[in-house]
Amino acid sequence: MIEFIREFLSYPFLVRALISGTLVSLCSALLGVPLVLKRYSMIGDGLSHVGFGALAIASALNWAPLYVAIPTVAAAAFLLLRLTSDSRINGDGAIALISTCSLAVGVIVISASTGMNTEISNYLFGSILSMSPGDVRLSVCAAAVMLVLFILFYGRIFAVTFDETFARAIGVRAGVYNTLIALLTALTITVGMRIMGSLLISGLIIFPALSSMRLCRSFRGVMICSCTVSLICFFAGVAASYAFALPTGASVVCADTAAFALLSLIGALLRRNRA
Repeated sequence: MIEFIREFLSYPFLVRALISGTLVSLCSALLGVPLVLKRYSMIGDGLSHVGFGALAIASALNWAPLYVAIPTVAAAAFLLLRLTSDSRINGDGAIALISTCSLAVGVIVISASTGMNTEISNYLFGSILSMSPGDVRLSVCAAAVMLVLFILFYGRIFAVTFDETFARAIGVRAGVYNTLIALLTALTITVGMRIMGSLLISGLIIFPALSSMRLCRSFRGVMICSCTVSLICFFAGVAASYAFALPTGASVVCADTAAFALLSLIGALLRRNRA
């Protein structure tokens, strides 16, 4: 085991992937809890498709991919909130509308320009080889901003998550904090797409939150458990990817799936014992 860890850490690209992936996993787990509780769990999937469309356009124009994708996905998150506030379009409908359109634009741009090359495949399915020092610095900055904001506004996020009507009644500007959650989610997804890919990044948001809810009941307990599960599954997935030459994003999601099944079983046994 020690020899495996020493060999694993001897590769700079793996160290970069671990640093960036750890921060993205932590941010995804924290954001996933309010998103799942507010029934916006598929917002990650929708915004990742927007990110793919932005990355495809940036690749076709030879622009810096992440610097194009971040403001584009942030704008899509803001538009998504505006659409969901319209009673004529529910949350799922708005997500499907934006994500399908963005994915279609990305496919058209790719087919008309570079074709399905290796770089586009990395954006779809993720690749630890694509992580650069600049990506790591961006991950550190994004994680720092996200953690500071989440800690500062924890109480208000809690109120908006569980009862938005009551939060508005006591003077909490629910729209502002909904926008904050969406923008932080957009930033986390865009950075995490380099490792997980646009098709799998939503797994980092959904699975840890759902897994922790099988075992914990308090909001804080779910948060702590979600972060723990997310980090363990990420390390397990990356280790399995390196040891067995498997795709990184798929390995991490499979680890999350196994954790969900295990915690669901443990939660069911605990509830039976209490009954």
